[in-house]
Amino acid sequence: MDKIKKTNMNIKKITIAMLITLISIGNINAQEMKTEIPKISEFPTGNENTGFEQYFSGKSWLAPLTSNKDLNVPMFNVTFEPNCRNNWHTHTGGQILIAVGGVGYYQERGKSARRLLPGDVVEIAPNVEHWHGASPDSWFSHIAVECNPQTNKNTWLEPVSDEEYGKAVNDK
Repeated sequence: MDKIKKTNMNIKKITIAMLITLISIGNINAQEMKTEIPKISEFPTGNENTGFEQYFSGKSWLAPLTSNKDLNVPMFNVTFEPNCRNNWHTHTGGQILIAVGGVGYYQERGKSARRLLPGDVVEIAPNVEHWHGASPDSWFSHIAVECNPQTNKNTWLEPVSDEEYGKAVNDK
């Protein structure tokens, strides 16, 4: 009888161990699936933004939307993973942002952050220090329009600290 009880206990232990293993494998797969870029707008996501990754806290993707140099209106769809934002920066010629997917934030230095939803437009005057990016729990995509491209220069500044970001997204 004792052998049967020990065998049953061993079977239970093995079964529990197998269930824990299966559950943890499922969690790994779920985490891997979260890294897939969701379709959050009708605009292309483009390629990972490796050329500017040193100015972003997280991953972003960049898709050029215009290519006709005669029109002289550079436009890009920029997609941010959750929690990703760019550094503080300025544009000598200004910038226009058009939110097209997810939830994001825009903040000018010294002002409260603005929550961005699809359809929101942000007009950024020349030389205004600002940052923009995704909310902590949502992907975010916006169209960036480079104003006055013949003279517009971008100056990257320091990263937005976790404290600044946390205050910006929690004040809403």
